Amino acid sequence: MVTADELAQIQERMAEAGITNAGAYMRKMALNGYILHVDLAPVRELVSLQRRCANNLNQVAIHANTFGVYPEEIAGLQRDYEKLWGQVSDVLMELSVLVEK
Repeated sequence: MVTADELAQIQERMAEAGITNAGAYMRKMALNGYILHVDLAPVRELVSLQRRCANNLNQVAIHANTFGVYPEEIAGLQRDYEKLWGQVSDVLMELSVLVEK
């Protein structure tokens, strides 16, 4: 059995790790001794940007096949891809810092 203070500490560490299932937390700690919690919010943003860029590219391809290509459409795609690659670079830098620790 655990004391009330120990239970509170366990629950606090579970919350920090983003785990809500006590059994899963205990198994992970018993087998590995630590839990690595990774914030995937930047990756979700990258996926969203990729979807938008792919959608834009598809729309431009359809439009180009039908009516021809307009320079402002290409410029918009270039801005989206620059933003996407900026985000990729940021995430890679964050991951490289985590790996070095």
